[in-house]
Amino acid sequence: MLAPGRLSAGRCRHALMEDNDVSSEFRPQPQSDVAQPRYRHVSIGHSAVDVSERHGILHMRSLAPLAPLPARLLDRLVHWAKVRPQQTFIAAREQGGDWRRVSYAQMLDSVRAIAQSLLGYGLSAERPLAILSGNDIEHLQIALGAMYAGIPYCPVSPAYSLLSQDFAKLRHVCDLLQPGLVFVSDTAAYQRAIGAVLPAETPLVAVRGQVPGRRQVTFASLLERPGSAEADAAFAATGPDSIAKFLFTSGSTKLPKAVITTQRMLCANQQMLLQTFPVFGEEPPVLVDWLPWNHTFGGSHNVGIVLYNGGTFYLDDGKPTVQGFAETLRNLKEISPTAYLTVPKGWEELVTALENDGELRECFFARMKLFFFAAAGLSQSVWDRLDRVAEQHCGERIRMMAGLGMTEASPSCTFTTGPLSMAGYIGLPAPGCEVRLVPVDGKLEGRFRGPHIMPGYWRAAQQTAEVFDDEGFYCSGDAIKLADPSNPQLGLMFDGRIAEDFKLSSGVFVSVGPLRNRAVLEGSPYVQDLVVTAPDRECLGALVFPRLYECRRLSGLTKVASDAEVLASAPVRAWFGDWLQRLNREATGNASRVEWIALLDEVASIDRGEITDKGSINQRAVLQWRAAKVEALYRGEDLSILRAGPRS
Repeated sequence: MLAPGRLSAGRCRHALMEDNDVSSEFRPQPQSDVAQPRYRHVSIGHSAVDVSERHGILHMRSLAPLAPLPARLLDRLVHWAKVRPQQTFIAAREQGGDWRRVSYAQMLDSVRAIAQSLLGYGLSAERPLAILSGNDIEHLQIALGAMYAGIPYCPVSPAYSLLSQDFAKLRHVCDLLQPGLVFVSDTAAYQRAIGAVLPAETPLVAVRGQVPGRRQVTFASLLERPGSAEADAAFAATGPDSIAKFLFTSGSTKLPKAVITTQRMLCANQQMLLQTFPVFGEEPPVLVDWLPWNHTFGGSHNVGIVLYNGGTFYLDDGKPTVQGFAETLRNLKEISPTAYLTVPKGWEELVTALENDGELRECFFARMKLFFFAAAGLSQSVWDRLDRVAEQHCGERIRMMAGLGMTEASPSCTFTTGPLSMAGYIGLPAPGCEVRLVPVDGKLEGRFRGPHIMPGYWRAAQQTAEVFDDEGFYCSGDAIKLADPSNPQLGLMFDGRIAEDFKLSSGVFVSVGPLRNRAVLEGSPYVQDLVVTAPDRECLGALVFPRLYECRRLSGLTKVASDAEVLASAPVRAWFGDWLQRLNREATGNASRVEWIALLDEVASIDRGEITDKGSINQRAVLQWRAAKVEALYRGEDLSILRAGPRS
């Protein structure tokens, strides 16, 4: 998600570049004698917006109405099972390396059978299905089976079970949901979490393994009886207001909240996407995707694009990490996607591979229409390299998508179908979405209303009331501004998170989001994230979470060197010192000048709430748990500090 510095509270961001660039602080306008860049032709649904202002509140909506929606998302599965029964819906690698494929007809048969079996457990919104495992075919089958039976399900972040030591977030999720059935793929990986959190009477469904002393059935047993009229009647009884699933926010500021996600929300968002990007309906989309399904971007947005438009989803077991990216490259050398969606770190790894591997380029670009990135800002150097390698191989560039989304909106609210291309641009309202910009604490808060917005948080009436205004607009906490106040048709810019902003001791207001985003973009590839310090101080500092793998390569030290030794090495400190000077070149005062940085060799803790399951940093929690270090840094007692040079 392109919006700068915003990695929390269930938000996701994606980014798009148009061929009619108007202005950009990062992309200078071509001179008249320089050829405009050429982009691969893709149908994009451009729409003007209706804009009005009353009492200082700006209201925007797309002039394109939202087309009629299916009553349920799985109406599309039923449709494609009739129209394209043998087409692959989802494929995943088997242990031998071959692709295991499930067609639309096979998926519908398994979904009906699973729905039939689940009806015997007495499940409901009060006792939903909880899925503890990561992405796999069985995960999708049981999730859609629950949806067919009218049973809400919840995909829970695997990190809550596999990375946490105290299971506090998993316990919170289970206490809130009170699941009546729990699915795991492999019990061995989850046995410790199950034993610590789940009541003994909660039954399990597992693909592999056994948890001693637990009531448990195999996943295969759910498929033994074919679906009957009872399952079909349960499906027919569902409608637009039926709860499809609960999705938890990332818990960046407080404990995660369960977002009620209805059938209407899922269908509305997919119709918004289709009207904005008709290309998804012109050719069945093919995705090679690893993004986790417990997040709205992976599980609602991406899986939904394939299902809604009759495409094929290749499940990528790789990750944008040093250890995992080889698997992603292996998959991309076999499968040519029509769109590619990943996080900035994934693009950083991929562009290097594309520059050096002709076989990869041939397969990757064969039918590519659109690029996406999510979760953070993409550095301009990586963006430029992507444009360059595409132009060299294809003779044209591929559009990069962007917008603003959040778990509470399932997820999309705006898309960058306007004319601009710049960091922070989030575009124009999607069809069916109303946007309000309301003055709050010196900024404009983005508020949203439409069929894609949640009815509320599960079992949290007070929290629900707090995030809706008197006219039913969801109050996002995201600060948004017009790209050009004199021309609202140009669209919107992300302006940080209102809750992250603070004042210095001088009373000067600090806008944290844009500052943090610029720092991360400038810091590629050595900066993972940073926390800006601190309220009521005389100047700004920053706690920096470095990318230790890249820093180790920069340092030239051997593998036996500790992380602290790597960060203390002369090459690393020299690079970060220069980075700090670059950040301050455009500083206009204390609110934008970073006086010092400290490189952290400690990993942020998910149990302490410093890091969410998405890997995003909780600014408030980091400052709370590292208050002593911050105090020592301001006092000059920590020798690891790097200070800014003299003011220019």
